[in-house]
Amino acid sequence: MSAKLPFSSVCIIGSGLIGTSIGLALSSKGASVTMLDQDSRTQGIAQALMGNGGGELSGADLVIAAVPVSAFPMVITTLERATFKGVLIDVTSIKAKPVLDVSNSSLINSQFLPTHPMAGREFSGAESARADLFEGRPWMIDSTGVDQQVVAWGKALIESLGAQVIDMPAADHDQAVALVSHLPQLISSLLAKQLAGKPAGWLELSGGGLRDTTRIAASDPGIWKEIIAANSGSITPLLKSLAADLNSLISNIESENFVAGVIKDGQEGRALIPGKHGGKAREYTHLPIVIEDKPGQLAAIFDECARVSVNIEDLSIEHSPGQETGLITLAVSRSDAATLKAHLESQGWDVHAPRS
Repeated sequence: MSAKLPFSSVCIIGSGLIGTSIGLALSSKGASVTMLDQDSRTQGIAQALMGNGGGELSGADLVIAAVPVSAFPMVITTLERATFKGVLIDVTSIKAKPVLDVSNSSLINSQFLPTHPMAGREFSGAESARADLFEGRPWMIDSTGVDQQVVAWGKALIESLGAQVIDMPAADHDQAVALVSHLPQLISSLLAKQLAGKPAGWLELSGGGLRDTTRIAASDPGIWKEIIAANSGSITPLLKSLAADLNSLISNIESENFVAGVIKDGQEGRALIPGKHGGKAREYTHLPIVIEDKPGQLAAIFDECARVSVNIEDLSIEHSPGQETGLITLAVSRSDAATLKAHLESQGWDVHAPRS
């Protein structure tokens, strides 16, 4: 067992996307994982993915509640009936209510660590689970009043899954996720709603912008209706602020200067979003490379990047069927772009001028 995992047996209650993804990751690190769910079919799929037969709730060192907020009280009842005295971690999408639920129960408050991984996919369920779902993602905890050994277990769990621990009070978390998660979901859904009933020919003109801004509109309504209702107090002021901005735009839509100001304000807001691993947002340089349409070209470019110690932050590939060439654009730092361009040119690659 890895030193990063101070527990050996885990019971995960809830076999959806998050719970099963946690289970897959922990199973790959040698932990014995038991999956429990009210839906026996879902539980069976999740347990089969673990590659082991599982165990019993009573034998678990650690219980992880990966259920909707409305189902969390049922988890508490189950643990109370089992006279559970071990460590409990939850991963519900809001935090103030689960903290209150535990404080009103017979469970040991200091053995409960509230957490929330900021990760997910458009599609829910065990079938969509991925062991790498949490890599590089922020994972909030609230260590207030929690036993230090329990906090250490939680951090070990989170870090073993490749996530970044962020410690903040539950109330602050609920306001923060209203801004960075719940509001974007509602805006994306409202935008996608505008497409209904429009001529199909119009939608054939759709590009990357529409797909990017409506991607999360494909999310599960059953999950989101509960999240939004549970955190409505934090979301409502944000919606009112957005409505005020939208009304101002409607009133001034013919003013080029006003519209330019809206776009500029958006640029400034977007620049505040942290970069990878919670660091300061970085502006990358994009280096275009024309390649031949044959196997091994992408791998060869990666090898060349490794030779000159250039880190690729992102990439895009453009290639039309039947075309003998394709375009790979690498997102790298400005200094790395200059280094890589010079190196690739010396090796005969068709590299073009980078752009910011």
